[in-house]
Amino acid sequence: MRVKDHSLDKRRPISRILVACLLLLLSLFQLGCGGSGSNSIKSTPVNTDFPAFSHVVLIVEENHSYSDVMGNSTMPYFSSLASKYAVATQYYADGHPSIPNYLMLTTGQMETFDDGFSGTISDDNAVRELVNGGKTWKAYEESIPSAGYLGPDAVPYVRGHDPFSFLSDVQNSSSQAANIVPFTQFAADLANNALPQYAFIAPNLNDDAHDGTLAQADSWLQTNVAPLLANSAFQSSGLLIITFDESEDSDIANGGGHVATLIIGSQVKTGYQSQTLYQHQSTLRLILKASGVDSFPGLAASAPDMTEFFTGH
Repeated sequence: MRVKDHSLDKRRPISRILVACLLLLLSLFQLGCGGSGSNSIKSTPVNTDFPAFSHVVLIVEENHSYSDVMGNSTMPYFSSLASKYAVATQYYADGHPSIPNYLMLTTGQMETFDDGFSGTISDDNAVRELVNGGKTWKAYEESIPSAGYLGPDAVPYVRGHDPFSFLSDVQNSSSQAANIVPFTQFAADLANNALPQYAFIAPNLNDDAHDGTLAQADSWLQTNVAPLLANSAFQSSGLLIITFDESEDSDIANGGGHVATLIIGSQVKTGYQSQTLYQHQSTLRLILKASGVDSFPGLAASAPDMTEFFTGH
């Protein structure tokens, strides 16, 4: 198993930089060809027969391929979830390194391939659409120095795993910035029935399989996911998505390689294995659609809809 040194992310070989540039050009081409808005002729039709969820939770793990994770004996909890709920067996990340994938999950665009990026993104994004739709959100970031923190890495917290911190909607609003909170707040919100409509969760580098082992990541998932799934409010109307930001560096299939993604909830087909090709833009679409929002940023507007995972479809 590969244990990756985060400090190496910013020193990619020239060939990897060229690949990243090509992927960015492809993303821009796709966006210009119909992924930028709901009025595009290539936009995916909005499915009106879609289950509604009171809470949508996304957990992002790090840097392992589908084959690393699925059926791995050191990840018994993850395996139990995969067997009980639904698996997207043909799910691929969008690029390397990590940051374009986190941004795709948030803006529907890869935006940058620079892990040291510290700028501002003003493109349409999940926060804007959720707020416009009257929905609530929080980003639960493990080991972040403080609520509303928009500063640089404070390892084991890394800003590149906090895509909301780059959004103009967040940077220009103290009330929106306050929705970026330490992960310790998640247990309190769950206990107090105070989870937002959309909860984004990023474990720290030790717990997301980036620097720590897959066994450690699995233990973290069991500790924190089991109480969520046992919560009565979540059981009645909750949706959990667990995905990996990217595969191994050597896997560039569809941009970011083959990764494991689970769809979990009471309205999810049990033991289901999808054969449809999906990427992070479909997950962004799912997050918003499951939250009752019908406007999708960037490539999420034309991404394949993930309706097949739910009972009755």
